[in-house]
Amino acid sequence: MDEQDRFAGTRQLRDRPVPGDERRWLELLDALDLDELTDRFMTRVVTVSGYDPAPIPVSELRRTGRQSFSTLIDGLRAGGFDGPVTVSTEVGVSRARAGIPLEALMTAIRHDFNVLWEVLTRVANQEDAELVIRHTGIVLSTVDEYVSQVQQAYTAELQRMRAEESSVRAGLIASLFQDPDPTDERLVTIASGLGLHVDSPLLVVAAAGDDVRALRVLISDHVRAGGTMFTHHLGEVLIAFTRIHEPPGHREEALERGIAEARVGCVCSPGVGSLRRSALTARDLAEVIEDDESSAMTWRRGWARLAARSLNAAGNPILADVEAALAGCGRVERERLVEAVRAYLHSGSIGASAAELFCHRNTVANRLRRFADLTGLDPTVPAEAARLVVGWA
Repeated sequence: MDEQDRFAGTRQLRDRPVPGDERRWLELLDALDLDELTDRFMTRVVTVSGYDPAPIPVSELRRTGRQSFSTLIDGLRAGGFDGPVTVSTEVGVSRARAGIPLEALMTAIRHDFNVLWEVLTRVANQEDAELVIRHTGIVLSTVDEYVSQVQQAYTAELQRMRAEESSVRAGLIASLFQDPDPTDERLVTIASGLGLHVDSPLLVVAAAGDDVRALRVLISDHVRAGGTMFTHHLGEVLIAFTRIHEPPGHREEALERGIAEARVGCVCSPGVGSLRRSALTARDLAEVIEDDESSAMTWRRGWARLAARSLNAAGNPILADVEAALAGCGRVERERLVEAVRAYLHSGSIGASAAELFCHRNTVANRLRRFADLTGLDPTVPAEAARLVVGWA
């Protein structure tokens, strides 16, 4: 065995209690004054960031501080804790409920060791030095176990609080979708529970089928960046909504870019009272996205598709007469006529249509006239053009 190994072995022996230590060790523990320990702790804890000012009554800090030292001293008498410590659960739960950050709580609790060690070494005399050193490991492990139990209680309570909050919010959101005509008072209550103003404008998006997964990623990214996003399921469709910020910040801009590039239905709602209707519209827009499309379906882009779907579902074929009239044309003529009409419906300008199709203005005008003669629908008349816009959406 080399010198370093012999030193480590000697140190390990010196750091452990030996027969005959117990009586004097218990005498030192009995000499510890709970009031002194608590006073020293209080002077330090109120300077910890997160405790200044104290988020809970000072009397409560003192009570649990005193109880903690009493429990730690009992643990030192027993050589450590062999199970759950009641006060650790009380401290962890109460601090979580008070909104004290975990880092602040851990900093405050570490003062327990410092204070305990300072007072212990003060009540010991010179002859007790080696005995105290031999019990250093017990003091550290006992305090560490207490700290660990407090942290576990805090974390578990924080998870319960988040689950409770999530459950309450889910209930409030669900009530909006279950009640088609909530009272103004109820709307104010729901908005307040969600941390919104009743008239806060909302961005509402919906995803269906395989597109739900991509929307969940966007939601997760936004929440990790510090944003808030609420969700609700309408059958297999995922609805998500958040408040619209004016002007938008960096995270809101990132969210809007992500949504614009996602296969979702997207609408703006003027407030909580319109959320249900907006969500249903967003769902309908998501359902008319075609397989080869990869961007958000907005009301401006999708209204004609929704109108077409509604009319077709009601058994009203929109362009049956037009299709029948065009069937009498040759394939090439039909393609050119439809191409010219679609270009014109897109821009409303013969000149712009001619530029898009790389042909003369007169050519476009002649094709529009020929289309009107064949079908009875004049694309240059808005009321008649509307049927084409919807039918070809």
